[in-house]
Amino acid sequence: EANCASSPPSPTHLLFDPTCKRRHRSRILAGWTCAGFTVNKFDRPMTKSPTNLGVLLDASQQTPFLIDCHGDTPRHWSAADTERMADAVARGLRERGLNVGDRVAIMARNRGEYIAAYFGTMRAGLICVPVNVKLPSETVAYVLADADVKFAFVDDSASVLVPEGLATANFDDDTFDALCSPGPFEPSRPSNDVAMFLYTSGSTGKPKGVPLTHHGHLWVIERRYQANVDYASERMLVAAPLYHMNALAIVKFAAAAGATVVLLPQFSARSYIEAIPAHRCTWLTSVPTMLALVAQEQALLAQTDLSSVRSVRMGSAPVTAKLLAQVRDIFPNATVQIGYGTTEAGPVGFGPHPDKLKTPDLALGYPDAHVRVRLVDGTDRNASRGVLEIQCPAVTPGYHNLPEKTAAAMTEDGFYHTGDVMERDDDGFYFFVGRDDDMFVCNGENVFPEEVERILESHSAILQACVIPIEDDVRGQMPIAFVVREPGSDLSQDEVKQHAISHGPAYQHPRHVLFRDALPLAGTNKYDRRILAQWADEALP
Repeated sequence: EANCASSPPSPTHLLFDPTCKRRHRSRILAGWTCAGFTVNKFDRPMTKSPTNLGVLLDASQQTPFLIDCHGDTPRHWSAADTERMADAVARGLRERGLNVGDRVAIMARNRGEYIAAYFGTMRAGLICVPVNVKLPSETVAYVLADADVKFAFVDDSASVLVPEGLATANFDDDTFDALCSPGPFEPSRPSNDVAMFLYTSGSTGKPKGVPLTHHGHLWVIERRYQANVDYASERMLVAAPLYHMNALAIVKFAAAAGATVVLLPQFSARSYIEAIPAHRCTWLTSVPTMLALVAQEQALLAQTDLSSVRSVRMGSAPVTAKLLAQVRDIFPNATVQIGYGTTEAGPVGFGPHPDKLKTPDLALGYPDAHVRVRLVDGTDRNASRGVLEIQCPAVTPGYHNLPEKTAAAMTEDGFYHTGDVMERDDDGFYFFVGRDDDMFVCNGENVFPEEVERILESHSAILQACVIPIEDDVRGQMPIAFVVREPGSDLSQDEVKQHAISHGPAYQHPRHVLFRDALPLAGTNKYDRRILAQWADEALP
């Protein structure tokens, strides 16, 4: 209590006295230097006050920060290594004449230099723009022009996407080394607090630029951090692309928490499985379709030691009961969690129930105590089924250069309208139903593709299913299904239809079933519905 008077409390007192931590919370969040170092929002000593997303690493960290699997031999990066390179990137960008607030793109596959460039760009007060390199070249050009990008980091695979006249540094040649200017750098921030632009996938129309703030995503890290967890023992496997919210959020959290990231250049089921015993991965992050592909590798799984895995987190797409059961069977030592997040509102929304009730299978969880959510059905803002609206510090200030779309997505009282239809049960747990913009009308009834897919994948002979609408003169639109059968199965179209009719309303059963050996994935490892629509046009003229 004496330490809680007018003078700053000692770091030890802040760490171990919960009453003191609550009393001084606002000052802890702001960062308070005492006894030669800063006590920050994570309630533990750190060398830097995290007011900039580019300054999360603790250079004294003993475990490797990054195991970079790009190339023939994995490279181990310490936190100090990454710090030095991020500083060199920041100095180099500013020496090239880039000013605070300018936009810098990163166009490359996952690798250590990508992360150093990401941190270094924000450290310099510049705005980082990670770009989906799997988009068509004309779409990439649109993103670069829309963001008014002044400079880009690339690798050899993405250099062909760079429009003429844009200055670049290539991770695969000496231009990157030439840009880096060794030496310490004093971090700065843009006056408007924007740290990065992430662009939506552009599945409908052109991609939208989503500005995200330093403040909001430092808050995300704070909400994920648990003071009683030894994150230094965690090895987090990341195979999703770093232009995706899922992967970026994990990398930033690992940097702040002292964990190790095992980074694959891109996802393949075999490399993902093989990385687990090779690097003793404890924490798996994924999009559900990635784990569905992992589950198909039965022979490799049977001969692989997966005992190190303690946590499996799936997010960014719906999860079926069948996939959940498969993941639990593959990783019996792990807890499995279904996450929820959006580019516009960040990855924090739901968590454990405050009364410690068990989270039901397929539930996203109970609303986080520091997040406001509601389900909206027409004028009813307290519906048990409706479109999710969310309010938290991570919500974007608004789409870049799109005031009308911003007005449509942001409510007058500050909520982001997600477009995700959800249900809330009697205990307050939330369940994903489907996207309202994926929903279509068949015979006057609303059909959510994700609901039909869950029914289809509950069939023992169906490995994967994706449902899309096609135009119909009588019904308006009608559902068709692309299905991957279990190996050796001779499942018929009629059997698929009857299964759907037996387990759901008849109006939403697929009128056509098209069998394929595999389903195409988009750059974010979700099903590519645009390609499936092309296949449907070819198969069903």
